Amino acid sequence: MFLALREMKHAKLRYLLIGFIMILIAWLVLFVSGLAKGLASDNASSIQKMNADYFVLQEESDHRLTRSILHEQLYQDISQYIDKKDTAPLGIKMATLADDNSPKKVDATFFAIDVDGMLAPSIVEGNMIDNTSTNEVIVDHSLRDEGFIIGDQLKDQASGKDFKIVGFSEGQSFSHAPVIHINFKQWSQINHSTANNEPFFNAVAIKSDQNVADQIKKAVSGIEIINKEQVLKGIPGFKEEQGSLTMMITFLFVIAAFVLAVFFYVITIQKINQFGLLKAIGAKSNYLARNLISQILLLTIMSLLISIALTYSVAVILPSSMPFELTPKLVLGCSLLFIFVSVIGSLLSLFRVVKIDALEAIGRAA
Repeated sequence: MFLALREMKHAKLRYLLIGFIMILIAWLVLFVSGLAKGLASDNASSIQKMNADYFVLQEESDHRLTRSILHEQLYQDISQYIDKKDTAPLGIKMATLADDNSPKKVDATFFAIDVDGMLAPSIVEGNMIDNTSTNEVIVDHSLRDEGFIIGDQLKDQASGKDFKIVGFSEGQSFSHAPVIHINFKQWSQINHSTANNEPFFNAVAIKSDQNVADQIKKAVSGIEIINKEQVLKGIPGFKEEQGSLTMMITFLFVIAAFVLAVFFYVITIQKINQFGLLKAIGAKSNYLARNLISQILLLTIMSLLISIALTYSVAVILPSSMPFELTPKLVLGCSLLFIFVSVIGSLLSLFRVVKIDALEAIGRAA
């Protein structure tokens, strides 16, 4: 470390430039990662936060909740193999709502649930609805940013049904639209009956292990059972959106590895004579390798600390409408991966240091 610090102090401008490049790359990685997580939450946070392990859908629904139609009898069949407190029907419907007091319209998603069951959301403001209510709803807190308050009336354009906001939930969105939780009594009022006039819903959420899920799948016909990850991938645009951002992040890590590899390799080539002299007076290859690793780790850690501070500073001034979420776990994961990539990028230079021949280097210097 002593030699590494002395060298960095001697060539300040050189190491400041590479440090600046590393800060920019790490900052971009963290920002895009936060954007990817924010978009994932904005697209599917209502599913991600559900207290469920598996979802029962109609067979051949292509893992999409909105394509599935299940009936009450099927729910009763499923309940024979699992405790009812660990199951809950779920209805989903995309809608456009209008405020009775203004021309403003918003896109939203109705989630029909048993409000006493395991899918009930947490309330951050106001009161919870009950299963007998005919016009009260819980809406996501993002609608408050749109100017809605408790007591406002919303009208479903498709059915003409009016609803009164009585409470706000938090982090409840689906397909980039705020979720409005209603009970099944209201669900039947905004949906047309199926051909045989049976009440229906889109899925049954269950909380169980794989064995119970397999048992239900074998015993009940006309269904498929998928886990939460498969449900998320079935949301339109979710997989493509996350795939694009993940590819961008991957390329940024690859670019970081190449930048570090090229920079330190060039530096190593320029210092071959010095390394040769150090070897000639007794310096071991592992000592020189530790010096190089120390420089890389020091630069990487300092760059990460600055980029983390910059990312959080920018996050504070971002508008609430921008889906950005940077958790400590995400920051830690990206930081460890960035350090790993930095060390991998130094392997070429390490190999060159180990292979330096002291006599050859001294002869070249002469």
